[in-house]
Amino acid sequence: METAIGVFSSRERAEEAVRELLDRKVPQDAIVFLTRSETEAKTVGKELGATVGGFMGVGTGLSAGVAAATLLAVPGIGQVFALGFGAAALLGLFGAGVGSSIGKGMAADTRAPQPTAEEKCSEDAAFFREALKEGRSLIVVRAESQEIAKEACEVLDRLGLGIQGHTPMKIQTMIRHTGDVAIVDVSGRITLGEGNVVLREIVRELVENGSNKILLNLHDVGYVDSSGMGELVKAYTTVRNQGGQLKLLNPSKRVSDLLQMTRLESVFDIQADEASAVQSFIREQSTVSAA
Repeated sequence: METAIGVFSSRERAEEAVRELLDRKVPQDAIVFLTRSETEAKTVGKELGATVGGFMGVGTGLSAGVAAATLLAVPGIGQVFALGFGAAALLGLFGAGVGSSIGKGMAADTRAPQPTAEEKCSEDAAFFREALKEGRSLIVVRAESQEIAKEACEVLDRLGLGIQGHTPMKIQTMIRHTGDVAIVDVSGRITLGEGNVVLREIVRELVENGSNKILLNLHDVGYVDSSGMGELVKAYTTVRNQGGQLKLLNPSKRVSDLLQMTRLESVFDIQADEASAVQSFIREQSTVSAA
């Protein structure tokens, strides 16, 4: 499964991206649109409803059993309007009273039910919350097909925030260990079809071999596309779900700028130098042991 993430600061760009994704035959059930703005949700929902019958516009009424538009309550943010068949699962919000269909008229009932605890959100949700807090909207595309993912990346990289430019270097990696910390030196680019797959396999093998403290050195990474950003998110959640920790070491200026613009720098644990990063793993282990 490939994941591409686009972050948008304007409704117009987000609408344009959604329309182009659909024009390029990206399946509607692979697209999720998230926003805090009811106006934006109505506008984009109307566009989607006019373009694809099954992806109904907000306020126009939904077919029975089709939850294409949902009003969610996200801890730390409040109500989030989610359009797309995988929206609720993407945010990790499950259970009675967590979400409500808004296809039958958003204006009639905009009260968002409140989850009782932060645990109702998956690890993935933390990444989307940070961008949403800043009033930005997100388009997330998850696809099994490399061709569909490629089409999505081209659209999101061109129209989304800060994911522009290229570097000629292909990804290169080297793994080394300091104590029980696995340090992965990455250079080149983390992009669809090569860099993201390499990173995915490295993280998977490390976790399977018992390494649960992973430090990704991104100092020499010159370019990350929307799929590469999705892979960084997945790497983080993969390690966390196995009870481990993943941190980023000294990202390059381009990667750092991208993390700031997408508001993900407050989610990842980013360390400035290697010695301090290794020590931070040791301190956190001591804290957990003491507890």
